[in-house]
Amino acid sequence: MKKKSSITALILLISWWTLQISPALAQDLEPRRWTPLPMGTNVIGIGYGRTTGDVIFDPVLEVENAKVEIDSLVVSYVRAFSLAGKLARFDAFLPSHNARWEGLLSGEPATVQRKGIADPVFRVSLNLMGAPVAGPAELKKYMSSRSVNTVIGAAVSVQVPLGEYHEDKLLNLGQNRFTIRPQIGVVYSSGPWSYELTGSVFFFTDNNDFFNGKTREQEPLYTLQTHVVRRLKPGMWASLSAGYGRGGRSTINGVRKDDKKSNLLSAFSVGFPVTRKQGVKIAYVHGKTRTDTGADTESLVLGWSLLF
Repeated sequence: MKKKSSITALILLISWWTLQISPALAQDLEPRRWTPLPMGTNVIGIGYGRTTGDVIFDPVLEVENAKVEIDSLVVSYVRAFSLAGKLARFDAFLPSHNARWEGLLSGEPATVQRKGIADPVFRVSLNLMGAPVAGPAELKKYMSSRSVNTVIGAAVSVQVPLGEYHEDKLLNLGQNRFTIRPQIGVVYSSGPWSYELTGSVFFFTDNNDFFNGKTREQEPLYTLQTHVVRRLKPGMWASLSAGYGRGGRSTINGVRKDDKKSNLLSAFSVGFPVTRKQGVKIAYVHGKTRTDTGADTESLVLGWSLLF
């Protein structure tokens, strides 16, 4: 009975941590995000990621040596098209997770696991400057004729609450709320080098069924990411990335929590072709909290894509 109650308590405490940092985990480090795609291009992809790390709780919660392991599978679809005379792009991401947490609660070992579908994300972006609406041959000719080029883009993404969620549980893979994320990005390219900067704001709707009828509100989370990308040869590239997020303080039933986020991310990525229309991407991502609580994580990501 003591072990069962310890597991239940750990679920509550770890769920609190998960809900607090989930927006920060949504901070993607995505190099080449604003790279123009020829009009009519379709890309499907499958990605696998494994995340491990340490969870840092307030000492008063008596949780020690807490660790997390998450295996994620994401199916994606991308289509390039014309919108208002500009080159546009639609992205869809459908994720599923298998997550396991373990640690010591008041000195007793405890473990909890969740697996299932998470909330999908849909995004529409528009290239405002630096790339015309063109097919593959025309766009390649345009870009190759400009060794120095600047691309400016804007986007909005929406995370839709369709993932696994139970209102009587604190630990869920879905968030039971919408997350709306406007973005603006700039890419400056010179020869084989590209320098990217993207700013985003996460806006959260209220979760009115947060753990047995409570209401959870959250302030916006502000993020910034930058990438240095080097094209090595046709179809192959490597990048160094960094990102920072701050904000996202939450309120539960009108009571503000002292849980403002401050997260720093860094990454190294490499992409290379397998065939003329297939490519592979490998990335390593390190996440670190800059507050007394949160999580320090490492992720290894492998992705495959097919252009048609």
